[in-house]
Amino acid sequence: MYKKYLSVAPEIQEALDAGKPVVALESTILTHGLPYPENLDFARKVEEIVRGEGAIPATTAIIDGKMCVGLTDEQLELMCTDPTIGKVSRRDVSTYIATGLPGATTVASTMMLANFAGIKIFATGGIGGVHRGAETTMDISADLEELAETPVAVVGAGCKSLLDIALTLEYLETVGVPVIGVDTDDFPAFYCRKSGHGVDYNAKDEATIAKILKTKWDLGLRGGALIANPIPAEYELDFDEMEAVITKALEAAKAEGIKGKATTPFLLKHIKEYTGGTALASNLQLAYNNARVAAKIAAEYAAL
Repeated sequence: MYKKYLSVAPEIQEALDAGKPVVALESTILTHGLPYPENLDFARKVEEIVRGEGAIPATTAIIDGKMCVGLTDEQLELMCTDPTIGKVSRRDVSTYIATGLPGATTVASTMMLANFAGIKIFATGGIGGVHRGAETTMDISADLEELAETPVAVVGAGCKSLLDIALTLEYLETVGVPVIGVDTDDFPAFYCRKSGHGVDYNAKDEATIAKILKTKWDLGLRGGALIANPIPAEYELDFDEMEAVITKALEAAKAEGIKGKATTPFLLKHIKEYTGGTALASNLQLAYNNARVAAKIAAEYAAL
């Protein structure tokens, strides 16, 4: 029944039917992460990077009551310019479809749409996870449960460093999600290449990652995988300095009573301000790098 709510761009459907590599991309970074016109420039560049590695980009969103996989230029413009577009996670998808409201997809909902379309690889900045203080707030991102249930591999620079990384990794272990490092033993912390926590396996190349993913799904094992891809060294920020910035942003969120889905956009906005825009520049570069690696993995997976 879900197919009547699904709209896959012809180019993407043709690529999937032919067994060619396709990479899913989220849209929340366009609506809640970047201002216009920087968000539109980013959207076009990240799609260009995916194509440059021989894969087809599939940016996702909820528009006019449809789960759109692959956006037209007009739809991308809408995502980048309309300030009323909502942030849509798994729990929100049916509401936005039924009411016709436009919505940008998070990691969790992008995984949903990618799976409905038959796309196995998804590139993002970093996943959500267990928030600091979750032992009292129970603030845990839906991204983690989606990774446990939905057979899509997510390529990201670890999890956002404003989270509790240790608890996030514990959660992923509990629900059986493999954390595969891209030529790294150390789990990346978004702006930083190392967090002090390890990955489950250090994969030296994209071909190995593709083989691991195919084997997992051939075995009928549920869920996806987190492909932890460190930010390029030249764009890395100092871990201790970022911890101080994050602490300041968390205190601001607490003082203003920010909770739920508004938390991450609020924190990222303040981190950008506190770092004078340096964090935003690093965010863009790690996202580009993730798109590049995801496209390479998708190509290797398609070849299998």
